[in-house]
Amino acid sequence: MTTSTTTTTPSRWKRLRDSYLWYSFKRDRTAQLCLAVFICLVIAAFSAPMLAPTDPYDLRHIDIMSSELPPFWIDGADERYSLGTDAQGRDLWSIILYGTRVSLLIGFGAVMLQALLGVTFGLMAGYLGGRVDAFLMRLADIQLSFSTLMVAIVVGAVVKATMGSAFYSQYAVLMLILIIGLAEWPQYARTVRASVLAEKNKEYVDAARVMGLRSKRIMFRHVLPNTLSPIFVISTVQIANAIISEAALSFLGLGMPETHPSLGSLIKSGFDYIQSGSWWITLIPGAVLVVLVLSINLLGDWLRDVMNPRLYKG
Repeated sequence: MTTSTTTTTPSRWKRLRDSYLWYSFKRDRTAQLCLAVFICLVIAAFSAPMLAPTDPYDLRHIDIMSSELPPFWIDGADERYSLGTDAQGRDLWSIILYGTRVSLLIGFGAVMLQALLGVTFGLMAGYLGGRVDAFLMRLADIQLSFSTLMVAIVVGAVVKATMGSAFYSQYAVLMLILIIGLAEWPQYARTVRASVLAEKNKEYVDAARVMGLRSKRIMFRHVLPNTLSPIFVISTVQIANAIISEAALSFLGLGMPETHPSLGSLIKSGFDYIQSGSWWITLIPGAVLVVLVLSINLLGDWLRDVMNPRLYKG
């Protein structure tokens, strides 16, 4: 047993080391830089309770007398606040760390919901065909006719009218995950359906049918693994889109409340203070958002090129 384990692990590492994915990553400096930046942002965001000097969610740290203090490189800065403070006197560095964590949670959660719905519907539409395909694709067309903003307005209005604004604010993260996830699942469904249509007539699928395997097992055990490449590629793009959608909704007042800010709500809270000279409240979180989304998009572009068989140079 020990010999088998010791021989299997190096062989797996050797396959990874010799793969075109690893070969391309070693040669692409942009992909390496973007991955390093993304990992640093993720680690910093989810280590916010340890890295942040203060807890921005704690009302005891609100100090109006210390509001709108500039960053450390501008005259009048306070050494306690390296990136300055917002309009409520909260440490901007702490808010950015906690806000980035919220944005990432919403982005990853929304994409997981999109993938769950889209992959399931795409598999069913592509493999079963017929009326199931027609119904699910028309449902996707109807969903695509409603923008994420429109879905957010409708859902937010219904929830606030029935449950109250306090309930919406308390569960804003879950509500945004549901809104963005339900609004964007057709992207996955169409991509998976196209891949399944190309796979379902191949010999290994016919062999599985001849063996008497059920359609559910054929779809999830045999067809789905051969459609993972486009799913991985679209997931990177959708994570960036989900983060941008959350920021846009929060900026318009339909997302996270200012008491539990994300990057989008933090940008919104400082927008009114740009003319008064407190530009850092908006621009610094905006720069963090741009770097985060740009690193994910560039990683997605690299992954798309690597997993495109027409561009394979192995």
